[in-house]
Amino acid sequence: MVLSQKLHQAFKDTVERITGPRTVSALKEKGVLSVSEFIITGDNLVAKCPTWSWESGEPSKRKPYLPSEKQFLITRKVPCLRRAASLEEEYEAAGGEFLLDDGDNDGWLATHGKPKEISQKSSIMPTSFYDDEDIPDMPEFLEYDNIILTDPSTCLVAHEPDDDNILRTRSYDISITYDQYYHTPRVWLTGYDELGLLLQPELVFEDVSQDHAHKTVTMGDHPHLLGKHASIHPCRHGAVMKKIIDVLMSRGVGLEVDKYLFLFLKFMASVIPTIEYDYTMDFDFSSSNN
Repeated sequence: MVLSQKLHQAFKDTVERITGPRTVSALKEKGVLSVSEFIITGDNLVAKCPTWSWESGEPSKRKPYLPSEKQFLITRKVPCLRRAASLEEEYEAAGGEFLLDDGDNDGWLATHGKPKEISQKSSIMPTSFYDDEDIPDMPEFLEYDNIILTDPSTCLVAHEPDDDNILRTRSYDISITYDQYYHTPRVWLTGYDELGLLLQPELVFEDVSQDHAHKTVTMGDHPHLLGKHASIHPCRHGAVMKKIIDVLMSRGVGLEVDKYLFLFLKFMASVIPTIEYDYTMDFDFSSSNN
């Protein structure tokens, strides 16, 4: 499976070289972004949320179609006060999943919390977010060179005890890159323990929704930074964003391109519900005038 993953990456690289970056907008039609639209919505995120910033990354990994100083977005040391599994256990005990009516009963699944309108800080996503065939199960990826976040000989790595019943606070660096193949943002995670030591992959997966930890979240090479990082696979991002945009439009809410990342990050909260980056964002989607 590692070979298959490498072949897929090689295929992606080839397609990107041949086709080049997207320059034509397809936001409403496909839920995807052109390169210029990614920069526009990134600029707005940085302007509205000062904890986010543009970064240039490793010089050798810079993409020529992006400005050198705007290669990717990042927010650092975002708190993660509890494990995703514990939140899901409490949620199931409280009654489990519920559907939000989007007008045609297509089914919006709220993965945690009370039902709220889109204009509030809720995490909503279609029940058909990912199909089983989209991404191989994580056990097939658990090869040594595929799951190490960084070289342990050059960086201290956290090993938390699992038998002391102490809830440990963690923090995460969250970065957003532009995926040229899927034409969507892609989220990357780097976790740290209470002492600031790098989390091993198996600990990072504890902070990911268990519905996605073995399918949509994998370890891979960051396109702008060194080492392996956890990433939320972008193969269905465009389809999900298209569905959300359609729902907004059906309610008379027009999505301007500069608001794309705010909506994108709210649906990402369904995958990483206890990583509290949403505290940086208080954005209203109830009208198109904001």
